[in-house]
Amino acid sequence: MPVDSPTVFFLTGSSRGLGRAIAEAVLDAGHQLVATARNPESLDDLLAAHPDDVLPLALDVTDAAAAEAAIAAGRERFGRIDVVVNNAGGFPPMAFLDTDLPSWEWCFKFNLTSAYLLTRTCLPIMLEHDGGAVLNISSAAGRIVQKGFVAYGTAKAALSFMTRQLAAEFAPRVRVNALSVGAVETSALAPFLSDDLRAQMESMTPMRRIGSVEDIAAAALWLCSPAGGWVTGKVVEVDGGTEKTNWPFE
Repeated sequence: MPVDSPTVFFLTGSSRGLGRAIAEAVLDAGHQLVATARNPESLDDLLAAHPDDVLPLALDVTDAAAAEAAIAAGRERFGRIDVVVNNAGGFPPMAFLDTDLPSWEWCFKFNLTSAYLLTRTCLPIMLEHDGGAVLNISSAAGRIVQKGFVAYGTAKAALSFMTRQLAAEFAPRVRVNALSVGAVETSALAPFLSDDLRAQMESMTPMRRIGSVEDIAAAALWLCSPAGGWVTGKVVEVDGGTEKTNWPFE
């Protein structure tokens, strides 16, 4: 959806998986992008294809000072930040009694606190201009009970609730939404998808397929565009219709 006046996006976790698909969708739609990743060299091809519209930056989202510096660099390059997409996150399945305090705290820092920090830093910039939008990449794990996901699921549930709280506080100037993402064939999941595991997961998913990164990118672009301009405070479920776990492990 090309635009006359590019929107400036700030996206975390841009190098692979959902973040890479969202980055490509944003640029294909004619927007400008501050693309962050732990390894910015992984974004060289994006920069080569869109040299005027991409600022690749190294960023560990758990480093508060680095996050603030990245936002400042993005604002200096493009003059403003209109949309923040808090995509970086993740945590492996882990039994609760194996989840020690450092693991628990790191999971929340990576999946929740990073989004709090980036959003809090960007909101004043948005409010100086014409407002903007925040999109948090949450997870079906935050609403569906499944063994081994106590830390990750609780962090994502908190991220979803923070979304609703912020939307109420900053409407109508800034829209805040989240995507509750189901099982998606990312570069992280793909190596584990044997034919048998894929068949099991698909049979447990009403849409009878695992999601693609393009499914999520399309939903993200909609929520961050004028097409989603009357949507705020919503956690949109993009999960193939799952209402119970499709993770076939005990």
